[in-house]
Amino acid sequence: MEQLWLFIQNQVLGMKWLNDLIGTVLMSLGFDITSHIGGSIQFFIYDVLKITYLLCLLIFIISYIQSYFPPERSKKILGKFHGITANIVSALLGTVTPFCSCSSIPLFIGFTSAGLPLGVTFSFLISSPMVDLGSLVLLMSVFGVRVAIAYVIIGLVIAVVGGTIIEKLHMEKHVESFIMNASAVDINSPALTYKERMIYAKDQVVETLKKVFLYILIGVGIGAVIHNWIPEIWIESVLGGNNPLGVILATIVGIPMYADIFGTIPVAEALLAKGALLGTVLSFMMGVTTLSLPSMIMLKKAIKPQLLGLFIGICTVGIILVGYLFNIFSFLLI
Repeated sequence: MEQLWLFIQNQVLGMKWLNDLIGTVLMSLGFDITSHIGGSIQFFIYDVLKITYLLCLLIFIISYIQSYFPPERSKKILGKFHGITANIVSALLGTVTPFCSCSSIPLFIGFTSAGLPLGVTFSFLISSPMVDLGSLVLLMSVFGVRVAIAYVIIGLVIAVVGGTIIEKLHMEKHVESFIMNASAVDINSPALTYKERMIYAKDQVVETLKKVFLYILIGVGIGAVIHNWIPEIWIESVLGGNNPLGVILATIVGIPMYADIFGTIPVAEALLAKGALLGTVLSFMMGVTTLSLPSMIMLKKAIKPQLLGLFIGICTVGIILVGYLFNIFSFLLI
């Protein structure tokens, strides 16, 4: 059974056969894949093809599922729950929305305008970019099933705890008035046919790929440089176990960047291969996906500085704590 799972993880999800095939083709063309240049070319082609293929497949499946949960239906579902249960449901709902942080904000605004509790909408806002079904599969292909599941569970915990804290502090007065006073029109979503759902899923794949493909190329390019050009000792000295501030540094570095999890995974993969600690790498990924600078600029239009600062603070502290916990217990996960 273990051998079967390793085959699925390495050859089906990780697509190691593709890496070997690309290496064979490059060598037949005269490239030395053990050199800096040849290794970088192999890494770049392999990761771009692998991530793009998995992205298209996963977004299609997730979008088909999502067609059953349009915003109007999601609002009705969330409206049936109260207290921490509502936060949990909202965080789980975020996992079926394959959005980056910027794409999640319009839905957050719509949910808030509809009168849903503020803490519930923030649980969604945290979980949607940080955790989704697609990231679970991709993380499994790179880090293994235990790390992937632990990442998703802890991401959901941050979303639930963050939303609950904001709810308990009654921060509604720090939401811009044009959002709180917006009249939400509750439109019943039409029942879609199987064909319409398939078309919707296909369109979502195309739209998502248009948005993220550039960031995949950038992320894989950075990963290729780290993997083949930056000395291992440099990464170990900054993000390895000898630097107690590695998690904090990785989180701070990740926040100004803008990418979704599909663009950060190749960077994380390269950092881990060079000796960075697991928790430090995952903190970097969470910082990029949850607190990117462009999304914070967009969010500032909807909420006032006090609430924005609280949101950033909760997420940052949660991400840093998660990073250190992963570093402490990573030997149990790998």
